[in-house]
Amino acid sequence: MKNTRILLSTLLIALFSSCISPAIYADDGELNSVEQLVSEVNVNSASALELAEKLDGVGKARAQLIIEYREKHGPFTSVDQLLNVKGIGAATLEKNREKIRL
Repeated sequence: MKNTRILLSTLLIALFSSCISPAIYADDGELNSVEQLVSEVNVNSASALELAEKLDGVGKARAQLIIEYREKHGPFTSVDQLLNVKGIGAATLEKNREKIRL
């Protein structure tokens, strides 16, 4: 009986793992929309910590400048507006463009 439970548990884990794996990665190895959602960040509502964690090349100081800019000028209406934030250049913006949401 104990061996049957172990075998059944192992089979269920294997089955569950095979069902989960396709949900994480697309056939070509790229992350699918579930993983992409986890890495996206809304620059109009994110905290400085979230901005720093999710945006490449953006540390706590630059993240704070993003927040100060949106507090002073209102919500971002275009991703390109981030270029107006001191320390955010074209290269940083392009590295993060796919992650940024408004």
